[in-house]
Amino acid sequence: MNELAQGLRPVAEGVEWFEGLSEDDQRKVLHALVLFCRQARVCEEDAPESIARSGIRPTHTPAVILTKWRFGMEALPAYELTKSFRLLVALFSIADVRRRTLFCVGGCGHAWHNLPDPTRDATLR
Repeated sequence: MNELAQGLRPVAEGVEWFEGLSEDDQRKVLHALVLFCRQARVCEEDAPESIARSGIRPTHTPAVILTKWRFGMEALPAYELTKSFRLLVALFSIADVRRRTLFCVGGCGHAWHNLPDPTRDATLR
């Protein structure tokens, strides 16, 4: 999920992985993403940009929930889970970029901020 948030893997690849999970595991992933978003210090002002980046419509249920600053996406019906995943990855990405820019700009010890580039690693093998 960190690789998706940092643009090291395409969101389409993440969506494909997510859709291959069982519904129960999808709900667990959404719950974890909410925790990651909070840890990255998301703020309400991030909601409109995350909706735009996610590619879902502002009228879709996960977007409406987020505009009300609610995070219960893992409890939505199964057909809303992929939209929720796309939205939360976008939200996490926005907050994580801000956090890396403000607090980790000179380097940090966060393992998730120092991920190797998967494409470069694949060519090294």
